[in-house]
Amino acid sequence: MTEEPNTKRILLVCTGNICRSPLAAALLDRALVERAIEGIAVTSAGTGAWDGAPVSEGAYLVGLERGLDLSGHRARLLTRELVDDADLILTMARHHRARVDELGGEGHVFVLGEYAGREGDEAEVSDPFGGDLDVYRDTCAELEALLQNAVDRIAKEFASGSQR
Repeated sequence: MTEEPNTKRILLVCTGNICRSPLAAALLDRALVERAIEGIAVTSAGTGAWDGAPVSEGAYLVGLERGLDLSGHRARLLTRELVDDADLILTMARHHRARVDELGGEGHVFVLGEYAGREGDEAEVSDPFGGDLDVYRDTCAELEALLQNAVDRIAKEFASGSQR
């Protein structure tokens, strides 16, 4: 997939890049398409990812239930280059944001929940890894709710040019 020169890049970050961030990226990508918001490329990475690992079985199955095919996803380790290339970075938890900050992302990184208007512990998306399918469903529903609010903000900020 080739990007247009003015494409904005959003990077979603979790720990292993096999559950939350790939689901979030697929959900955000779909939400942008549904709202006809163009010129944004969505990717994901993990602070402790094993490069090349597939999504977890739970994420894969919950994705299928939502009409998302995550079979082609391969985990990527978060790097300084990925951080530098992103216009907006949304993390699942504060410790992910701290790692992004260490890699030079300060100023364009947010915990997803905070970006979507939540405060405190409610801003973090819990890790479903190791949980049963219902835990994954709960996490996916939480991501969907957060991303609906995030898309509104993304549309406003990227349209007005307030992102870097």
